[in-house]
Amino acid sequence: MSASASSLTPSDEAVPGHPGMAVLALLFNAFVWGVSWWPFRYLQGLGLHPLWTTALVYVLAVALIALRWPGAMRELLRTPVLWVLVLASGSTNAAFNWAVSIGDVVRVVLLFYLMPLWTVLLARLLLDERLGKLAALRVVLALAGALAVLSPGSIDATAAWPVPSGLADWLGVAGGFFFALNNVMLRREAQRSAQAKGLAMFLGGVLVAGGMAIVLSAAGAVALPPVPQAQWVVPALALALAFLTSNMALQYGASRLRANATSVVMISEVGFASVSAVLLGSQKLATSLLLGGGLILSAAVLAALEPRERDVAL
Repeated sequence: MSASASSLTPSDEAVPGHPGMAVLALLFNAFVWGVSWWPFRYLQGLGLHPLWTTALVYVLAVALIALRWPGAMRELLRTPVLWVLVLASGSTNAAFNWAVSIGDVVRVVLLFYLMPLWTVLLARLLLDERLGKLAALRVVLALAGALAVLSPGSIDATAAWPVPSGLADWLGVAGGFFFALNNVMLRREAQRSAQAKGLAMFLGGVLVAGGMAIVLSAAGAVALPPVPQAQWVVPALALALAFLTSNMALQYGASRLRANATSVVMISEVGFASVSAVLLGSQKLATSLLLGGGLILSAAVLAALEPRERDVAL
């Protein structure tokens, strides 16, 4: 698909709305995601694996949306393209929630926020946004940041370089890719109802995380959920409410801003995650981690400098 500046397709324009409200909505989403590692680790300590937690908390959200807006399910079923959003959102949540539960929080979040790199590529493929000079520079900075984050000594002196080391690293990278796809699809399908898109995202959490949990449990790699007790059921319900609110905020904000602008605002999750990890005593920041984080953050900030008009192609 191609479009000129004088003849844009609907998917090339963000939904009308106050940009300040869109930014606040994305900041709220980033805060919830940034501190979500703590309740996931708490529940994991009670025997509830992050994949089961993700599936269970999103079941409630799916039920609430389906009951409140029954037309959302009908729209989802008759709109095949929204199932890409189901896959993208489900994979994002399964990968990220699992990663922050078992890995170094800031390292995982930084690898997750290679999202500006993936957004540039996906926006070109799905939104026909041309790769301009600023976009190319963001790619270089993101890759350089990734090399620093993955360098030996950033967390583990014996880690391989520059390849992600361990399951948490790979989950962080995969989660970031699917989150970029999630945001680009929200832009591309901005004309769909908020309820259908919200349902698609939550249903993805249930189907992808739940499917993985069932398969891994059958293989003996993941424990089955413990017997229901208030000790873990109440926090899980609170987490479900937080994710319901934050994901609706995400689809509201992402559908009203450019795909790359969304990644800039959402990068604030790094700050929320870092501060919460340091305050709760679970994070030690190495120099290479700080350097890599600075480069990745710079890549995201550069997206804010991109003009409203399309970049001139390289």
